[in-house]
Amino acid sequence: MRLPIAISAILVASLGFSAPVISQPPPIQVAKTPAPSSLALEQFKINYRLWRRQKISNYRYEFTRSCNCLPKATEPVIIKVRNRVTSSITYKATKQPAEAELFKQYNTIPKLFNIIRDALIRKAANLTVEYDPILGYPTQINIDYNSQIADDEIFFTISNLQKTN
Repeated sequence: MRLPIAISAILVASLGFSAPVISQPPPIQVAKTPAPSSLALEQFKINYRLWRRQKISNYRYEFTRSCNCLPKATEPVIIKVRNRVTSSITYKATKQPAEAELFKQYNTIPKLFNIIRDALIRKAANLTVEYDPILGYPTQINIDYNSQIADDEIFFTISNLQKTN
């Protein structure tokens, strides 16, 4: 009588050994936002030096900002700089003066470099910058400071930079 109990116990135990192992799900990995690469910092340094070597103090350029902001702030403007100081900002389409306050952070090329520097320091979630290969100034700046926040992205286009007298 003990034999059937022993055999049953052995069978039950052996079934436990051949049962599939239920694995634990892998731990949830939170994606860390990559900091701007050292390549972005190196490109910044190279192009900032290149721009400064040009010693351009009188110039004009077209500037366009795309963001979740006032419509007047996103209209393309012509920015004129004389002796490294902004002399005028006009809307490209109408040639009318723009509200200088809307563009005060972006109204010289050195200030645009400051925007890039700030994004690098703040470790923006995404920073993409294109530079003019000859003069070194930024021609395209795309910044997303926090990938978890909607509508904080900023896009700048700088074009048609011309030296003036």
